Amino acid sequence: MIAVDPAPDTLAVRAGVLFDAFRNGDRARMGELVSLVTPILWHTVRAQNVPQSSAEDVIQAAWLALVRNADAISDPRAVLQWLVVTARREAWRTVKAERRVDPQDFEADDLIAPTDAAPEPTVVREAGQSALWNHISQLSQRCRELLRVIAFADRPDYAMLASALGMPVGSIGPTRGRCLAKLRAQLIADPQWEV
Repeated sequence: MIAVDPAPDTLAVRAGVLFDAFRNGDRARMGELVSLVTPILWHTVRAQNVPQSSAEDVIQAAWLALVRNADAISDPRAVLQWLVVTARREAWRTVKAERRVDPQDFEADDLIAPTDAAPEPTVVREAGQSALWNHISQLSQRCRELLRVIAFADRPDYAMLASALGMPVGSIGPTRGRCLAKLRAQLIADPQWEV
């Protein structure tokens, strides 16, 4: 008898199992699903140029939409893709709405960030992150979206990524390699970048 391999343990499969358990009454599984998928949603939303201050609201809106529409999703394995698409659409709506905000609506005190931590480590960390994200922002839109999503997935589900990003499955790995090579070359050429 030939042994049949079980379904691959991809992010989409794990999300589907947790979502199915949630829909079948195990409410604790929603917390696990949120922990598993939120990093992907975060980077999906930020890739759409949503400010950090609004990204949390966009992601929360996607989760609320999932809870409201849980019964409408016929295949639990589709929940990851459903969340990514929902978060991306909500991000687009948010960006469009925020473009209409009048800069005069802000008070000067709104622009001052609170200081809870020691300044030096925070400044050093944020400078490095700023430099990295500056170089990432110089990459093509496809590279930015792919790197934001794939960098934070433990085991990226290439089929889900291909569908969500509109790319052939076979091109994700090579595209990722080219994007990382471009990013690496930019960082090496930057005299202010420290390894």
